[in-house]
Amino acid sequence: MVAGMWIRSTMTYRTSFALTLVTSFTVTFFDFVVILLMFGQVQGLGGFSFAEVAFLYGTTSTSFGLADLTMGSLQRMGKRVRDGSLDMFLMRPAPVLAQVAADKFALRRLGRVAQGVFVLVWALLILPVEWTVLKVLLLPVMVVCGALIFSAVMVVGASALFWAQDAAEVTSSFTYGGNTLLQYPPAIFAQDLVRGVVYVVPLAFVNWLPGLYVLGREAPSGVPAWTAFGSPLVAAVCCGLAGLAWRAGLRSYRSTGS
Repeated sequence: MVAGMWIRSTMTYRTSFALTLVTSFTVTFFDFVVILLMFGQVQGLGGFSFAEVAFLYGTTSTSFGLADLTMGSLQRMGKRVRDGSLDMFLMRPAPVLAQVAADKFALRRLGRVAQGVFVLVWALLILPVEWTVLKVLLLPVMVVCGALIFSAVMVVGASALFWAQDAAEVTSSFTYGGNTLLQYPPAIFAQDLVRGVVYVVPLAFVNWLPGLYVLGREAPSGVPAWTAFGSPLVAAVCCGLAGLAWRAGLRSYRSTGS
């Protein structure tokens, strides 16, 4: 209901919404323009072709776009804790997390999702992959689980803001920064970094590990091959941990005292 209210408010000014949607699509597309310019000078990147890098870009951008659409408002948690405006959500008979995520729901973020889907479809059309039933089924699972993993990271970051109200940028380093990291093949990064996004903050399950299986490539050194199918389990664990972190943060909230 809260999200619907903000959507109706947005659609009251349809021209403005259309312009912001196009602007969001265009601005986020500049990230992909960087890759286009890069491949204008080189034939491959870390042993990956342009189509393969576009596939990685499209999958992670779509997943992150969906997470940002639904959970992007959590970035304001630090301000809400600081000024006590979270009290308003505590008085309503509805889950606090759902209320905070739906508040100021920004439909313009669909531009990021549309841009990711556009690049992903383009990549699939030019990608020389021998498709199997398993690979076809793995593709939507990878996108949905990736969105859940990004959403869980956003919730954990918002939970940390109950104690560190000014640490929103730290959360962004794992969400926006993680999205940028996953747009490029793991072969160009140090092995310690690759292991970190597999075993510590499991962002590699968004698209690297399942994506490498779809592309017919081997998993990074030291990472078992079966991890390509671990995204649903990792997403479930991440969501569970995010729920525990959110409840712990909510219990610690003491308002402003005013």
